[in-house]
Amino acid sequence: MARQAYSTAQAPAAIGPYSQAVGVGDLVFVSGQIPVDPATGAIVSSDIAAATHQVLANIRAILEAAGLTLGHVARTTVYLADMNDFAAMNEVYAGYFDAPAPARSTIQVARLPRDVRIEIDVIAVR
Repeated sequence: MARQAYSTAQAPAAIGPYSQAVGVGDLVFVSGQIPVDPATGAIVSSDIAAATHQVLANIRAILEAAGLTLGHVARTTVYLADMNDFAAMNEVYAGYFDAPAPARSTIQVARLPRDVRIEIDVIAVR
């Protein structure tokens, strides 16, 4: 089955050998997004709420490039540098997804790219 890459200037450019998103059949896999402003390349904020908003804005932009919305997301993985950020992240996250919410795992990790506090990847279904 053929793979199709999706990208947009409305989200941070890939900084390595990966695509912002790849579609295979009815599935679209969005690479992990961190709180980077695509216009400046700068980390948005160390505040977890502001960072979560930026991450989800980046994901929304990539999904739009693939002709999808956040409503197409079936699965997310949230990576937090500190599980103490969970409640604040969760409050912001809840505002982006209608019921039924996507399946989700949330994992505390030792370190994230550019020492950010959050990264999220998603799988969407056409």
